[in-house]
Amino acid sequence: MDTLPESEIIIAEKHLRDILTLAIKHSSEDAALIIYDTRCPLAIALTKAYKRILPKAVYIDFDTVTPTDIFTAFKTLKPKDLVILIQTSSFRLNDFRIRVELFEQSLKVIEHPHLGRMIGIEKNYYIESLAYDASYFRHVGHALKKQIDQAQSGVVDSDGERLLFDSPFEPAKLNIGDYTDMKNIGGQFPIGEVFTEAKTLESVNGRVRIFAFADREFKVNKPEIPLTLVITQGRVTDVIHSTPEFDKVLDAIREDETEVWVRELGFGMNRAFTPERIVSDIGTYERMCGIHLSLGSKHGVYKKSNFRRGDTWHHVDIFAITHRVYLDDVIVFEKGAWKIP
Repeated sequence: MDTLPESEIIIAEKHLRDILTLAIKHSSEDAALIIYDTRCPLAIALTKAYKRILPKAVYIDFDTVTPTDIFTAFKTLKPKDLVILIQTSSFRLNDFRIRVELFEQSLKVIEHPHLGRMIGIEKNYYIESLAYDASYFRHVGHALKKQIDQAQSGVVDSDGERLLFDSPFEPAKLNIGDYTDMKNIGGQFPIGEVFTEAKTLESVNGRVRIFAFADREFKVNKPEIPLTLVITQGRVTDVIHSTPEFDKVLDAIREDETEVWVRELGFGMNRAFTPERIVSDIGTYERMCGIHLSLGSKHGVYKKSNFRRGDTWHHVDIFAITHRVYLDDVIVFEKGAWKIP
C-alpha cells in the first residue's frame, strides 16, 4: 500500500488543527474518541495527523474490535465530547446510524467517509480541501444565504445555455463550519456549501450543461462530451449528448418515481475542487466551487406537498458548467469564483 509522504501529513495536520480550533472549538485537553481503520493510505495519513494534534484522545482501530466495544466506548462520553470517524468506506454497526445517534447524544462529530475512493492525486486534493479559511467560508456563506433568501428568481448561465429559476427560493442552509446557534456541531468533512431549491419546482425551466454526475456507485462520472439537460416545469424532458451510464441513472429514477425532478440548487464553495480537480467520491466532490443540482424527488431538508416521503427514492448530484450565476439581476458567480462584496 502506497503511503502519503510526510509533507502531506504535515499539511493535513495544519488543516485539521484549524478545523478543531476554529470550527469545532475543541482543544487537545477536551475528551475525544477517534475510530479509524488502516485500509487505505488516506485513512492512515489522517489518523497520523490527528494523533499529533490530539495525543490524549482514545483511538480505536475499527477492524480490531467488536460493535459492542464501540458502543461501550460511546457510553463513556459526555455531551460536547468529540467523536472522529476516519473511514476507508463507511463504518457499519448493525442498524446504528452512527452520526445521527451521536448527535442525539449531544456529541460533536467529525466524519471522514469513503476515503478509499480517493486515488492518485485525488488524495492530495482531499487534504487540500480540508483547509479551513474561516473568513472566506463564513463571509461568503452568510452573504450568499442572505441574497438567496431575498431573491425572487435566479439563473445559471452554463456557457450560453440558461436555466431559469422563476421563483423565490427555500431558506438556504449552510455547511460552512459555523455552528453558532445550531443544535449539532460537526458533520461530514470537507465542508463548503450553501444549498436551497426553488419554492415552486415547476418554475425551473431551460437548459443546463453538465460536465459530471453521480453514477450508480456514488462515484463521479465525467463524460468526454458535456451533457445538455433540457428542463421543463422542473423535470428533465431531454438530454443531448447523453451517455449509456447517464441513461441508466435516469432509467433508475423513472422506474421508481416516473419523472425526473430537479430539486437541490447547491452553491459549492470549496476551492480545492474544480471541474479540472476532481475526486471520485460524490459526497466529497459535492463541495466543488460552482453549481450542482440534484435529480430525483428525494430531499430530506425541504418538504413539498406533492411528494410523500415514502415515494421519494433518488437524490443524484449533477455538476453544471458554470459561467455565471445570477440572483435576480445580480451576478454572484463568475470566472470560477463567488462575487461577494
